[in-house]
This record gives sequence, C-alpha cells and structure tokens, in this order.
Amino acid sequence: MFTGLVQAVGAIVSVRALEAGVHVDVDAQALAPRAIAIGDSIAVNGVCLTATTVAGRHFGADVSRETLSKTAGLDGCHPVNLETSLTLGDKLGGHLVAGHVDGVGTVVRVLPVGESVELVVLAPQALARFLAPKGSLAVDGVSLTINRVADGDAGCEVSINLIPHTVASTTFQYLALGCGVNLEVDLVARYVERMLQGRATPAK
Repeated sequence: MFTGLVQAVGAIVSVRALEAGVHVDVDAQALAPRAIAIGDSIAVNGVCLTATTVAGRHFGADVSRETLSKTAGLDGCHPVNLETSLTLGDKLGGHLVAGHVDGVGTVVRVLPVGESVELVVLAPQALARFLAPKGSLAVDGVSLTINRVADGDAGCEVSINLIPHTVASTTFQYLALGCGVNLEVDLVARYVERMLQGRATPAK
C-alpha cells in the first residue's frame, strides 16, 4: 500500500527481455538512502513492483507480460516516479494507493495557469464512473485531486491542477502530449461501485 506522495524520481536504466515479460534495472537515485531490500514493494510510476535484486542505489524487478499489457512506461529507459510502501504509523499525506493500475490514460493538454499547470488526461471510458470532481486519482503513482471531468465518446477528460512543487518533484516535468500515464482510481470509489452493482442484481 502506498500514499501517492513521490519520494524520488529515479530512472529505468536497462530493460532485459524475459520469457514472459521483462526485467528492469532502476537507478533509485535519491530513494537509495532509504535502504531498499530484496522483497520490498516499490511503486514505479504507480505500479507495485517487488525488488528482486539490490546493488548500491540500483534495484531490479521483474515485470510480467500481463502487467506490461495493462500499464505504460515500464518497457523503456526513462525517468520514473518512486515510492516505497507504507508502514504502520506513516503519514497518509495523499490517499490510499494500491499500486494496481486500472487503466492507461493519454495526456491531451498541458497548459500553464499562472504559476501552476493544468494537466488534462483522457481516461478510458470504463473508468468514467469512478471519476468525480474533488475525487482522488493516482496518475503515474502521484496522488492528485480532480478539478473537472468531461465525458465524451472517446473517454472521460480529467482536468487536474499541478502546483510547481508537484511538477518539480515528479516526472510531470517531462510530460508530453500523447504520452500514456498509469491511472489508479480511488479505492473507495471502486468498492462503492461494486456494492451498487450488487444492489442492482435481483435476489434469487
């Protein structure tokens, strides 16, 4: 379990093909002093991975073919957001994030608004029912608050305000139009949706 507050921007420095996925080598950079150990859960761009090797400030993780098919940004060398898992007593500064990606969104607008940045992401239509103004959404592992939503035939456009600190402390400083981002909806919204489905099913 994570909180969506990025602790460091690292980088995937190599990707090695496996029979059913890839093995990534991640330079943890500023996260390294937190003493990553083999078996630790680490959110890499919002995807919960298990450290299988540790050497200096680098750790390695295996990414299955299934995970690759459901996420973005784990099959190439580039900067990534990193966060270690929560322990009892840690502050929950963002919102509860499981590291289980619900879908891949597409960046459609990145606009300066004063000192901040408006980020607009097109989310898959299947996630629209989980997205609401003032609700929480993890984008590439970053806990964010939704400002506006706009439903359309192609999906649901989500507008989010990024303050300068968030941009400087995450991979959002490298955002480009058309790039894919990992989306995880709020856990509470997910369970509420499931409960409502149950109420809609006639008792037998």
